[in-house]
Amino acid sequence: MEKVPRHEFVPREEAAGAYKNRPLSIGQGQTISQPFIVALMTHLLQLKATDKVLEVGTGSGYQAAILSVLAREVFSIEIIPQLSEAAGAVLKRLGYTNVTTKIGDGYQGWAEQAPFDGIIVTAAPDHVPPALVEQLKPNGRMVIPVGDFTQDLMVVTKKPDGTTTSTRIVPVRFVPLIRE
Repeated sequence: MEKVPRHEFVPREEAAGAYKNRPLSIGQGQTISQPFIVALMTHLLQLKATDKVLEVGTGSGYQAAILSVLAREVFSIEIIPQLSEAAGAVLKRLGYTNVTTKIGDGYQGWAEQAPFDGIIVTAAPDHVPPALVEQLKPNGRMVIPVGDFTQDLMVVTKKPDGTTTSTRIVPVRFVPLIRE
């Protein structure tokens, strides 16, 4: 996380608080997660340098930048065009060449790039999206907040036979996952 300049991923008016352990507004009714949660979710993915990762909810691009330092390829999907375009521009300007962004409905994942070794969801659906489970490789891990007003951060692991196990980690509060 020390390699990624968080202040580059927040609006100018929020830059003074960029390194405080709290979420910040990034516009469009969305937030950048507090550094502790970004670190926890990243740690729970257990990434290897050869991994291909899907991020659902590009937001500011900060989580994608963190993932890009740890994984071979990062694919990040965002439903809000203004956020996707701004994040893509920041990631490009800062040289994160192994991150590909796309505007779209993250609930559906990114089937054309599947399967993924890891999937991280940075907004909360009320259940685990079936398309994301389908796009996860066997032995892959998905880190996802699930619930309505408050959620449980969960790790979903896909077994070689295609079934999954879910582990609740900690209560969290994320913005809702927006769908088309």
